[in-house]
Amino acid sequence: MFHDFLQWLQDVPGATDGDPSSSWSQTLAGSLHLWALIEGSHVLSLMLFAGTIFVVDLRMLGVAFRDVPYSTLNNKILPITIGGFVLVMLTGAVLFFSNPVHYYHSVWFRAKMVFLIIAAANIFWFHYRTQKNLAEWDARPSPPAAVKIAAGVSLASWIFVIIFGRLTAFLFFECDTMPVGSFGYAFAECESAMREANAAAEEFEEESTDGEATEEPTEEPTDGSTEESTEEAPAEDPAPDAATQE
Repeated sequence: MFHDFLQWLQDVPGATDGDPSSSWSQTLAGSLHLWALIEGSHVLSLMLFAGTIFVVDLRMLGVAFRDVPYSTLNNKILPITIGGFVLVMLTGAVLFFSNPVHYYHSVWFRAKMVFLIIAAANIFWFHYRTQKNLAEWDARPSPPAAVKIAAGVSLASWIFVIIFGRLTAFLFFECDTMPVGSFGYAFAECESAMREANAAAEEFEEESTDGEATEEPTEEPTDGSTEESTEEAPAEDPAPDAATQE
């Protein structure tokens, strides 16, 4: 169901006379400067967002800013983190719109989304459970184990999000190169993608076969009409000379 919707999103909106290559999605993907501008903005906003999170996580691990209370550091950085998150989501949504079918069936993109969900769940767990006893460890140079575990999960999750997001741009472990029935093939839901690709290939092959069938072969005529006749016309008798006539 999602595959069909994303295929429609990629081919239909903005298309002129039913031509998928003129849709908004494919026009954006083919726009060198606009796409590069959005991609660059996404990377910079991700650096801003993840960078502020790393600063807070290092404080929670007791590795950096040990003399600064956690609440003071977090309150200073949180507005920047929220701003970076908004930019990341906006630019990421636009990038996904440029090629939704490819991203949906990408192993790396799905792995990125898994760790993004883990990071989000860790944030909610920390704020609604671990942070309840903030007053007990706020100013301590080394917070308790539960806080350090939350910080470690956060660091690892966002690092994997960045790594898998970068790998999404590479064209390996695609559906057409993975063995049918493998974990990656099932994880990326390649069956629906390959079914449509195979149907398009069969349709193209049928059109090519029909085109060849309509061409009539040219045969050389066999009735000998092109051969020059070797028979010579009979010679006519010369007209009688007037001097020999009586």
